[in-house]
Amino acid sequence: MRIIAGAYKGRRLATPRGATTRPTADQVRIALLDTLMPWLAGARVLDLFAGAGGVGLEALSRGAAHATLVERDARAVGALRANVATLGVETAARVVRDDVARALSALARAGERFDVVFLDPPYDTDDVATTLTALGRADVLADDPVVVAQHLTKRAPSASAGALAAFRTRRFGETTLTFFRRRAAGAGADDAAGPPGRP
Repeated sequence: MRIIAGAYKGRRLATPRGATTRPTADQVRIALLDTLMPWLAGARVLDLFAGAGGVGLEALSRGAAHATLVERDARAVGALRANVATLGVETAARVVRDDVARALSALARAGERFDVVFLDPPYDTDDVATTLTALGRADVLADDPVVVAQHLTKRAPSASAGALAAFRTRRFGETTLTFFRRRAAGAGADDAAGPPGRP
């Protein structure tokens, strides 16, 4: 796996052995980060179920100011920390080894706020819905955030989760990216259009 674009383009990333984690495919990662470009400059990024950090570190390469990468698998965390060191981004990336639910609670208590959140849980779990609900309730989102869930196409999440409402999808065969943003008070899911000047 390599960084696809930006300041660290072409840099190789370590990936953990075994089937515990599933790196985001290059085609999906390219589409994801290209779509997120209007939000990335100076953004604080939260990469949940981060694996080896391909998405969060790619976001840093493309102009994000900071990335918090949450992963609980020991082998994935080892690769993730190695990748942070290899890129020399120790001051711009924080690795959190923890369960996502506990990490979100801790980040909320610490007053952390994120502009961009990406989640790619194991496909054989219900963690997409659970995590979206937690994000919709937890106070970890900035004023104008974008949240992206990667999931099986046939297991699409609900169009809304707490304060979040879906406004875009990108499909890649069996994999789909669903984009969410904060819904205005009193607005329905259909009112969750992208903010002015953004997709």
